[in-house]
Amino acid sequence: MNPKDFAPQHFGWTFSDGVATVTLNRPERKNPLTFESYAELRDLFRDLVYASDVKAVVIAGAGGNFSSGGDVHEIIGPLTGMDIPGLLKFTRMTGDLVKAMRACPQPIIAALDGICVGAGAIVAMASDIRLASPATKTAFLFTRVGLAGCDMGACAILPRIIGQGRASELLFTGRVMSAEEGAAWGFHNRLVAADQLLGEAEALARSLAVGPTFAHGITKMQLNNEWAVSLETAIEMEAQAQAICMATNDFRRAFEAFAAKQTPEFKGD
Repeated sequence: MNPKDFAPQHFGWTFSDGVATVTLNRPERKNPLTFESYAELRDLFRDLVYASDVKAVVIAGAGGNFSSGGDVHEIIGPLTGMDIPGLLKFTRMTGDLVKAMRACPQPIIAALDGICVGAGAIVAMASDIRLASPATKTAFLFTRVGLAGCDMGACAILPRIIGQGRASELLFTGRVMSAEEGAAWGFHNRLVAADQLLGEAEALARSLAVGPTFAHGITKMQLNNEWAVSLETAIEMEAQAQAICMATNDFRRAFEAFAAKQTPEFKGD
């Protein structure tokens, strides 16, 4: 994909200085997801594997909210009339969005404000870094509509972020996690005033975009791959990964800049 020419139909998109900003932009409904926007987001994050010009991604919501999750009328209603094969096709498609987010090599920074619930909370969870405003209210509210909390990888990922007990409480009850709780529990990396939120998220993304982006991709891959291996296997995986990074031009540039008492200029190769 060419990020400068990309024109999605179901969300906003800007690209500058290596940073792509995705904006969920149905503010009149608090930015719900539809069948179409799920699929387009999934395809975007799949394509980012090949978008070398994109170094980091910010995902945000318009109008003072992040996302209200699956649209009640455009998703929830139709799901009640589907058979099992149709339902499974849908749940696999939504899970594919999370898999695509985790598989794309670019760091993803979620800028969270206001309502962040259901599938919106999952998209936040699947991001690498989360900045939030003090007004952010996050809820994995699947049980409140008669569903299990195990949606789109929540039972695998959320405990690794905030711990098993806290994740269990949120997934069983569907209650709101306040911004302060989210920060204290490690779900939010930090809280930022709402009027500074997007700017700070994009500034962080730009700081990553000028870094060793090939190495960032390796870091993200190892964060994913080391979940279910022994310590011995993880150390060997990291030895191989770091050896690959040591063969890059960015590693050489960093040494030469250090020796010359200069700031390295990374190029991602």
